[in-house]
Amino acid sequence: MSTILITGASRGIGAQMAIQAAARGDDVIATMREPATADLPDRIERHRLDVKSEAGQLQLAMELGNRPIDLLICNAGVFQGRGGIDDSSLDFAAWENTLMTNVAGVFFTIRTFLPNLRAAEAGKIAVISSQMASSQQASGQHYAYRASKAAASNLVFNLAADLKPEGIAIGAWHPGWVQTDMGGASAAVTAQDSAAGLLSEFNALTMARTGCFRTWDGKDLPA
Repeated sequence: MSTILITGASRGIGAQMAIQAAARGDDVIATMREPATADLPDRIERHRLDVKSEAGQLQLAMELGNRPIDLLICNAGVFQGRGGIDDSSLDFAAWENTLMTNVAGVFFTIRTFLPNLRAAEAGKIAVISSQMASSQQASGQHYAYRASKAAASNLVFNLAADLKPEGIAIGAWHPGWVQTDMGGASAAVTAQDSAAGLLSEFNALTMARTGCFRTWDGKDLPA
């Protein structure tokens, strides 16, 4: 049994990972901006957290104290501006929210709960990125989201180097094109299948694989 903290766990992939991890016996700490909106089993612990909020991060850290965390899943994310360079929705506010949530939010979450990961026997970190982060698979549009996920993956690559001496493994994963509010109803993968594949990947994460960039179904991705 492990203790797992998942950000952005009120719906979609995050909720499914929380449900499936709890069903196999793990202690799950599910975080979200509005806990009352989450349809999760009662045995799943819920906490309010906006990953962009330094005060919110510190408040949750105080609530958890020295509690060991075996796996930290940085899942919270936003997708704004799906068009090209002339897309008016890609304004300053959209860029700020995207970068603060998808990049800075990941960094602050990892830094805040690093003491809890250090308190575990072999702490691990999983960052939900996207194949759209790959420079070798660039196909245009979605600029803010692509840039933010590329930056989040870059964080993973650099944190892998810094955390290796401590024995804390970290990786980045593409969850698939998933049937969620973000992915849409016509997406290719169900949230249940994506979550199951991701949890299996996280179980297999070791120091030998730290710094990896992979898909939910076990394929390596180019940076």
